[in-house]
Amino acid sequence: MSDAAAKAFELFQADVGNDEGTGEWFTVTQDQIDQFADVTHDHQFIHVDPEAAKATPFGTTIAHGFLTLSMLSHLSSGTSSARQDPARFAGFAMAINYGFNKVRFVAPVKVGSRIRARAVTSNVELKGSSIEVTRSFTVEIEGEDKPALVAEWISRLVYA
Repeated sequence: MSDAAAKAFELFQADVGNDEGTGEWFTVTQDQIDQFADVTHDHQFIHVDPEAAKATPFGTTIAHGFLTLSMLSHLSSGTSSARQDPARFAGFAMAINYGFNKVRFVAPVKVGSRIRARAVTSNVELKGSSIEVTRSFTVEIEGEDKPALVAEWISRLVYA
């Protein structure tokens, strides 16, 4: 392991248990929901038919759970300025999305809702020349008591 990777590991490890804060609010639109439905071929009426969705308990269309999950890439970008510390990325080659330990879709995201992510670094492990970082995310819905989503997301940071 390089000195840069060892230093980065120490810096990431010091984050375990720390709240990284929240990102910016993001509005989920019907156009985004429709585009996601087209890409995934999931055109269930609850997502794409506003008239039919009025008769559901939600009273409107809702985003696909997987759309909310896929938005983590964007929503997580503003959760921690500390992650931008150049020492963490000296000798850094690439990041790999390694997967999820847990994903739960807790509450629906109604069209027009604003969502944002809150993150906590929950685990850091050395894997050869890589650092595996697990972050626990909660996607909040503005004005709602329950979150849209909770997930444990694993990323691998590969160092040269």
